[in-house]
Amino acid sequence: MATTTKKNAAWHDEFTGGFVDAYKALKAMDRRQFAHQALSLAMIVCSAIMIWKGLILVTGSESPVVVVLSGSMEPAFYRGDILFLWLGSEPFKVGEIVVFKIKGRDIPIVHRILEVHEDENGEEKLLTKGDNNPVDDRGLYHTGQLWLTKDSILGRAKGFLPYLGMVTIILTDYPMFKYALVGIMGLFVLTAKKKKKKK
Repeated sequence: MATTTKKNAAWHDEFTGGFVDAYKALKAMDRRQFAHQALSLAMIVCSAIMIWKGLILVTGSESPVVVVLSGSMEPAFYRGDILFLWLGSEPFKVGEIVVFKIKGRDIPIVHRILEVHEDENGEEKLLTKGDNNPVDDRGLYHTGQLWLTKDSILGRAKGFLPYLGMVTIILTDYPMFKYALVGIMGLFVLTAKKKKKKK
């Protein structure tokens, strides 16, 4: 128990010391250095946005990467798994796992296609169900809706990384962690080059 306490104290001191050093370095910057570092941070953010937009263009999905938020698809996928989506233009098939949005709900749902049929106009209609759920999804759809159409589908699951999305879930459930992490990352990016120059 004492060893664990010492380790926690050492980690806390190291983390706090790093934050204090970064803060002091930021205070010591002149305006020109600060502007240069702020520009570097802005370039990182812009690069991330460009990569995201590129993925949207390539995959045809407005959300090419999603995190599984519930256990409704176990054992295929578990809470915290990251899914990579591809929309494509080919017809949907029974058994495919899709991510879809529902009117009135902000969070997309990851479920498997249970039935596919075409209406009189040739439009595909889909019925979905979670592998771990006892019934289909008609109880989740918007009031009066019996089928999903293609415009509700964000993409088909084509790959996944297990549990790596738990970080996103934690940051969503506890927003203060998110704000603190973004602030600390920004602070370290702004002060990193100054430290390198001193060395």
